[in-house]
Amino acid sequence: MEKKKVVVGMSGGVDSSVAALLLKEQGYDVIGVTMQIWQDEDETAKQDNGGCCGLSAVDDARWVASQLDIPYYVMNFKSEFKESVIDYFVAEYLKGRTPNPCIACNRHVKWESLLKRSMDIGADYIATGHYARISRLENGRYAISNSVTAKKDQTYALYNLTQDQLAHTLMPVGEYTKEEIRQIAEKAGLIVADKKDSQEICFVPDNDYAGFIEKEAKVRGIEVPGPGDFIRTDGTVLGTHKGITHYTIGQRRGLGLPMGDRIYVTSICPETDRVILGENADLFTTKLVCRDVNFMGVSEADLPVGNSMEAVGKIRYAHQGERCVITRTGEDEISAEFVSPVRAITPGQSAVFYLEGHIICGGTIE
Repeated sequence: MEKKKVVVGMSGGVDSSVAALLLKEQGYDVIGVTMQIWQDEDETAKQDNGGCCGLSAVDDARWVASQLDIPYYVMNFKSEFKESVIDYFVAEYLKGRTPNPCIACNRHVKWESLLKRSMDIGADYIATGHYARISRLENGRYAISNSVTAKKDQTYALYNLTQDQLAHTLMPVGEYTKEEIRQIAEKAGLIVADKKDSQEICFVPDNDYAGFIEKEAKVRGIEVPGPGDFIRTDGTVLGTHKGITHYTIGQRRGLGLPMGDRIYVTSICPETDRVILGENADLFTTKLVCRDVNFMGVSEADLPVGNSMEAVGKIRYAHQGERCVITRTGEDEISAEFVSPVRAITPGQSAVFYLEGHIICGGTIE
């Protein structure tokens, strides 16, 4: 019987390296691939860009592939990454929103583009080192399900995958804890067994989002919003801010205001270049609306317009989730009402809804 062929997206980290190891042990014909996404930088910048797909990632992934005795390739996805991730990231911040570039990258680059190219070379599946699992539900639909470890669960960032993408994806790491993955890597002698996880956004390694946006906007001939007013929720002008791209909902540090009490960004108004400040209590609410909805564990027919269902909603990656009732309020719109108030619902981020441990749907917060 011919082995099933799987292309493993190798980031040079321990998780994707062990994913390749596990799949080889399970009898798959494994091919390692690192996606070249860095843009036209000088050599020093490329070396410093050690995120999930920088040059250091290529070096480590190539070593691991050699250790596992599997073919290894670097595939160029620069144009796809620029269009689907960087351009989106810049455009959203200029609108006063806070995007999640990893979600866009997962859907449009790591899956849509990589899957197509993998299928073109005869692969049956692609695989990643995400801490998540793929389940086939009783209704016949595929859904992302929680990994065995809540501490490292990465399902939130995968809510936007399609049924076809899920049908051709393997996620072996979701069956293990991080500690177990490192032990497997160490036992196999993989050089990345003790490698630290990457924390920053890969294309903004210094975490200076505003500086990155200003540089990218300048290249595109786009004007970046300049200074404007800090406004208290009661209308009082408190001072001048540096520009809306420097702020996000819930932010307290870096405001540059000599205030005696703690104040937070509660709203950003790009049409007036105003940043609204308030108390911590002002950040709590029980309702949100999201659009660009992706149906996963349930289909559009399972939740017709006007119908509701109970779920657990997460409003950001680190959010533990809160019970809510979601209602399909339009063809491409879902509203959610939470049982308890949630803090700092942020336009541009994603709301992801779960039922019994798997994702049913999600969308972009409006």
